[in-house]
Amino acid sequence: MTRAGALMSDHGSPDVVVDDTHDSRFELGPEGESGVLVYRRNGNRLVLVHTEVPEALRGRGLGGRLVRAAVERAAAESMTVVPVCSYAREWLTAHPDAAATVEIDWNPPQA
Repeated sequence: MTRAGALMSDHGSPDVVVDDTHDSRFELGPEGESGVLVYRRNGNRLVLVHTEVPEALRGRGLGGRLVRAAVERAAAESMTVVPVCSYAREWLTAHPDAAATVEIDWNPPQA
C-alpha cells in the first residue's frame, strides 16, 4: 500500500489517504468507517469507478480528498484520469485547478 496526501504513520488515521493498490481503492477515515474511491488501472488510464463515504462522515470533504489523491497519483505517473464515477466527474468539474494537472477522458466508453 502507498500513502497519498498527508503522510502519517498509522493506516487508520482520518487524515491520511491510503492508496490500497492490492484492492484498487483509495481510503480515508477511521478503520471500519472509511470513505473509499474504487478505481481500475487500464494501461496508462486511471478509471475512477465509484466513490462512497459513510453517512456519518459526509460533509467533511472526504470524497473530494479521495478524488484529489487519485488525480495526484495520475499526475505523478503520467496517467489519464477517466471519471466514470458521477461524484468524481462533478468534483473535477468544480475544481478545474486540480483537473488541469492531468489529462482527463471526459467521454469514457459506455458500460
